[in-house]
Amino acid sequence: METVLFYAGFLGSIAPMEIPFDCTQCGRCCHDLRLTLSVEEARAWATNGHQVDLLAEGWAWTDYANEADPAIAWRKATTFSAMVGDVPFRINLRLVARYEGPCPHLLPDMRCGNYEARPRICRIYPLESRPFEAMTPEKRRCPPEAWGKGLPVLERNGEPAETEPRAILSQHRQTMVDDVPRKAQLAAALGFTEAALAGEGLATCEASPTTLLAALEIADQSRTAPRPNWSIVTNRETTRAMLADLDCPARLVATGYGFLSAFADER
Repeated sequence: METVLFYAGFLGSIAPMEIPFDCTQCGRCCHDLRLTLSVEEARAWATNGHQVDLLAEGWAWTDYANEADPAIAWRKATTFSAMVGDVPFRINLRLVARYEGPCPHLLPDMRCGNYEARPRICRIYPLESRPFEAMTPEKRRCPPEAWGKGLPVLERNGEPAETEPRAILSQHRQTMVDDVPRKAQLAAALGFTEAALAGEGLATCEASPTTLLAALEIADQSRTAPRPNWSIVTNRETTRAMLADLDCPARLVATGYGFLSAFADER
């Protein structure tokens, strides 16, 4: 399979932009988890009895999409095609480990009890896992003393400064591409066919670990690409009305179970 590499890649005009960082082992990033996982990482997490949610968002997609744009190319590479009514969409499906409180692998001294098998997203933190998104210390849970002059350089010109985290980040992003067909099969096995309109929020499927594992087994045995009809969920009446005008099935919901919104509910 062809390897697809994506990096943020912003350059300073005069001197390299460097972000110094050193982990303080404060354990903040190991509490109240929302971890983006690969399919196999999700299987391992669910096998241990922990929750993995499916989060879905969708973009209307036309033949005029500028796939020469690296950001558009990444979006296409990490989504699968679907129809919402008669309108072609691309669906992004994320597998997210959810755990309230301290991670079940967090030891009393703030070390990881699953260190050798921890997910890639944990291995690269606090680096930004998504290309074309800048990593900003203010959005990380690490304390102020983890950042500052004199500490090892974490990131230089938008890319990991060290070889090992650079390789892990590349693997993480590549897996996000490689897993797309299996995610489509997984959604079909779970009967999950709703997405939020991109930028408005995320539709969620909160299957139990047992249900998720059974659906993964079905997905692994599937040999044909699923072609279910998808629909959009939104908490904004203006969005629902716009989609109705396009004959796209859409459902008006309130923020809460099944829908994580970026906006206040609109009726």
